[in-house]
Amino acid sequence: MADETAAQQALREQAAFQLANVNKTVPQYGAITPRWLVRLLDWKPLEAGTFRLNRVDEGKAIEVTCGQVEEAPLPGTYVQYEEKPKEHKLSAINAVLNVHTRISDLFSKPYDQVGEQLRLMIENVKERQESELLNNAEYGFLHSVAPKQHLKTRTGPPTPDDLDELLTKVWKEPSFFLAHPRSIAAFGRECTRRGVPPPTITLFGNPFLTWRGLPLIPTDKIRVKNSDNKTKILLLRVGERKQGCIGLFQSGLPGEQSPGLSVRFMGIDKSAIASYLIALYCSTAVLTDDAIAILEDVDVSNYHEYK
Repeated sequence: MADETAAQQALREQAAFQLANVNKTVPQYGAITPRWLVRLLDWKPLEAGTFRLNRVDEGKAIEVTCGQVEEAPLPGTYVQYEEKPKEHKLSAINAVLNVHTRISDLFSKPYDQVGEQLRLMIENVKERQESELLNNAEYGFLHSVAPKQHLKTRTGPPTPDDLDELLTKVWKEPSFFLAHPRSIAAFGRECTRRGVPPPTITLFGNPFLTWRGLPLIPTDKIRVKNSDNKTKILLLRVGERKQGCIGLFQSGLPGEQSPGLSVRFMGIDKSAIASYLIALYCSTAVLTDDAIAILEDVDVSNYHEYK
């Protein structure tokens, strides 16, 4: 050891590093996505966690006249409402965060430990929210499509013809397609094959492929089956004014951080562990059947060879 030190001409890097300040980042969480669906939906605040969807009974004809002659009597009629409307109740997504006070007291510079833990937990809860908006068996959009609004691809891969057929189902002011990124890539390949590459538009500062002027919005919450590489594509009309698809949330929550999401301190236990409750309340409603349609059996594994 003495010989080693004697041969050394200057301070080594490893020893010098002990006096250096190290620049660092906040924790990076690769599971965070843009969550475009949450951004693009219209959200309706609720007061008591319940939304009653009143619809007209379309089985009853409504009589109107055209070209009345002189004093011919006008027919009497009325609009019949559904007598047992559907009620949508908010669903809760909850998580409890535990942080030892010793950790938050001693290791919160330069980044606050509680703040970073809460930030990452909230991101996780919001990712789950978007998944539930699509996949929840009670209110998810993938389970809220009327039978007459289901279509299947003609040959497997998503072609311009398939998306055109989808547009015939949601033709009244459609808003956007929603699909897995692999579905959008597969559609792009089919368009290129036909010589009709889809144009792009910019939303939120990001480029999106379009078809017939409507953006194809990516989400990894519409799953691709590993067994056969098949998935689904949704087409939605959004907004209450358009009788479309809307999101529901509870307003005025204690500790509200963002619409429908609250964080509340639960106390410190005898082990000096502080607990925080993260709660998010949400649901969806499809106001009329023709506000949403689904394309099924979408094969994302088809590729072309170009010569």
